[in-house]
Amino acid sequence: MNRYPRDMRGYGPTPPDAGWPGGAKVAVSIVLNYEEGGENNILHGDAASEAFLSDINGAGMWPGQRHWNMESIYEYGARAGFWRLHRLFTAFDIPVTIFGVATALARNPEQVAGMQAAGWEIASHGLKWVEHKDMPEEEERRQIAEAIRLHTEVTGEPPRGWYTGRCSANTVRLTAETGAFDWISDTYDDDLPYWLEVGARDQLVIPYTLEANDMRFATSPGYIEGEMFFQYLKDSFDTLYREGVEGRAKMFSIGLHNRLIGRPGKMAGLRRFLDYAQAKGGVWFATRGQIAAHWAAHHPHHRFERPSQMSKDRFVERFGAIYEHSPWIAERAWEMELGPAHDCAEGVASVLARAFRTASDDERLGVLKAHPDLAGKLAQAKRLTADSTAEQASAGLDALTDTERETFEALNTEYVGKFGFPFIIAVKDNTKSTIVEAFYRRLANSRDAEFAEACRQVERIGWHRLQDQFK
Repeated sequence: MNRYPRDMRGYGPTPPDAGWPGGAKVAVSIVLNYEEGGENNILHGDAASEAFLSDINGAGMWPGQRHWNMESIYEYGARAGFWRLHRLFTAFDIPVTIFGVATALARNPEQVAGMQAAGWEIASHGLKWVEHKDMPEEEERRQIAEAIRLHTEVTGEPPRGWYTGRCSANTVRLTAETGAFDWISDTYDDDLPYWLEVGARDQLVIPYTLEANDMRFATSPGYIEGEMFFQYLKDSFDTLYREGVEGRAKMFSIGLHNRLIGRPGKMAGLRRFLDYAQAKGGVWFATRGQIAAHWAAHHPHHRFERPSQMSKDRFVERFGAIYEHSPWIAERAWEMELGPAHDCAEGVASVLARAFRTASDDERLGVLKAHPDLAGKLAQAKRLTADSTAEQASAGLDALTDTERETFEALNTEYVGKFGFPFIIAVKDNTKSTIVEAFYRRLANSRDAEFAEACRQVERIGWHRLQDQFK
């Protein structure tokens, strides 16, 4: 099977309204990454010093050496930045989700006590704050298990949420396979939570953010002052709030780091945003655990038969009749590169149409000839397919007067005589009168023009039939 794993469909054009508690227009998830003491450091058994997300622009890893300045910046986050943020969030009475690196939590007991005293959610941020992209799968699986064990030992409770951050292509699958997490966040692909099917596991994913994130203070291009951070947060919030007013409530994630936003000048922008958002009203400040609980209760997952995962026989059984008496179209469509984008009416319509469009003219002519005359003898003898019967009835072609029937018979005869195939039109888009008008108009076409128009109508009929199947 030629299958494409990436999901670029998501909720499609009609995402659900989140229905946040109290009718909130937007849910705001504040995430504080706690990485200080879990970063790359030869003291931690790593091969080199840390080089990521600090105020040292263009920093490189120092193999086999401690980087004193880098260590000091990370230490600022633990010693000063964390407590400044702790005072801020407790003063605003805003719940926080901690992404806690297990080894960092173990090295910072006072800060862990502060998180717990504030009632914050402490999720796992992995065993160490290191790169995972080249990590063998078995080693990453081992580290996930060890992170859960150490997190439980340090905090007294196992983590219910997970975010690696510097993840591999295997991370989401491996964390879901544990069955240990109410939610995972190693994606950036939506403004709403969604369910991911990993084997038998229905895993809730709460996407995170790398743009409404203070990491942009340490990247180029990025923020250079607190006011820029405030303005970006405000603009994002206002857009999402407006969508909530329109009945499409979303979630707004904000990512923070002690050593970055914990600096006084940077934090001023965050404080300004919190003042603004709290004054707005209609905002649900929630931990990711609270968001996960709401989503599981109000938007539970329902599995369905996915076309991209069907066997060839099942695909043809399900869609072989979409194009009249032409199952070979479904056979060819199944051979194409299918993926999550094709697990819907538009997706299947696309691949069936592609199979039809790339067929030879003789093959497409065969499809046209497989269609019955409108209100013809087969219809009168009740020998149409179920789809054709329902379609013709939708335009009232099963209840013609004698005069109307004579008109249709005459037009059918003239049309077939000129073009060599039946008149085809998507009757669900028409009425009796517009069908007759189309007959007269299209009888004036050249054979090539009418062949192309008939093929377009075949595709349109197929589209309608799929809409009915996917209701």
